[in-house]
Amino acid sequence: MNKPVIFIIAGEASGDLLGGRLMKALKSMTGGDVEIHGIGGELMQAEGLKSIFPMEDLSVMGLAEVVPQIPKILRRKRETVTEIISLQPDAVITIDAPDFCFRVVKALKKRGFQKPCIHYVAPSVWAWRPGRAKKIASIVDHLLCFLPFEPPYFEQHGLPTTYVGHSVVEGRVLDGDGIRFRKEHGIPSSDTILTLLPGSRKGELDRHVELFAETAKAVQKYCPSCVFVLPTLPHFKDRLKKAMRDHKLKAVVVDTESEKYDAFAASDAALAASGTVTLELAVADVPTVVAYRMSPITSFIAKRLVKGSYASLANIIMEQAVVPEYLLEQARVDTLSDAILRLLTVSEAAGKQKQAFAVLRDKLNYGADVTPSEIAAQTILKLCP
Repeated sequence: MNKPVIFIIAGEASGDLLGGRLMKALKSMTGGDVEIHGIGGELMQAEGLKSIFPMEDLSVMGLAEVVPQIPKILRRKRETVTEIISLQPDAVITIDAPDFCFRVVKALKKRGFQKPCIHYVAPSVWAWRPGRAKKIASIVDHLLCFLPFEPPYFEQHGLPTTYVGHSVVEGRVLDGDGIRFRKEHGIPSSDTILTLLPGSRKGELDRHVELFAETAKAVQKYCPSCVFVLPTLPHFKDRLKKAMRDHKLKAVVVDTESEKYDAFAASDAALAASGTVTLELAVADVPTVVAYRMSPITSFIAKRLVKGSYASLANIIMEQAVVPEYLLEQARVDTLSDAILRLLTVSEAAGKQKQAFAVLRDKLNYGADVTPSEIAAQTILKLCP
């Protein structure tokens, strides 16, 4: 096999994490004899990628947030397609961000690009617009899925699909050191730690920061020894520090992956915006309350199109309400603070979650010898012409 040339597109922080791990696996399997181009953030760049433009230009979510950015996004799409056509890679890997990625793939096909286009992370057709599965099958050539129940949704429409496993199992979620975290930040063992995770996108922070801060304030009234920890990305750190200061909350804001997992290990409970982090918290055995707000327009559409019973991945995989969810108008200070205080004061509530989390880790095959990224890399290399 000739040296493979691969183009990878990641559109947000979670995709950058997947892309970085995928690049590492590809380099390992080829002995470094692989050429990788594309769009990515800090983690992919740390693996040697020279992003053709800042990934943050694509990190927009929700109809109300996307509309003002449409001209820039269309320009970036044209630039991406032009770069791929010029490069003629052996495969194009699009990671999540389907709105942007699928437009790129469709434009490539229109211009005669014939190499395999592989999408990593199946869109949640089982929860949101199930009819999309057939449409997706007409766009991409292969799909890499996180969850074991996803392939049939796409295979029935003729789309070759590979279940690789969820990426959370290859993170260092269980490597956190809670004792070290408390020592480094001067938090006594007698103090309660509540971890706040309001989101990894600007739009999510816009909707959740004030809500989470007010909820923390309500919790603090009944739990004065509570310390609030906020793991975030470096470019959001100052914003979250200011929000905590404004509400006169005793808080620690950290911005590295290792500190995040140390915080998880030290935490008594967490309040998190719905997303991959809720699954990380479950794997890390942290009792959690999930919240999520959307813009009014996006919320209006979601209420009419979302089909699933649950939003958080732990509940979806377990097919039961393991963690309490408060979505849209239910995400209020009173509902969230009551649920958190129940986890902090009623041992049965936290214990029930932890029992379910042990079963969940078994379902995810945590600790397996072959990682999801390695399975994904193997599949991609086999598909390269």
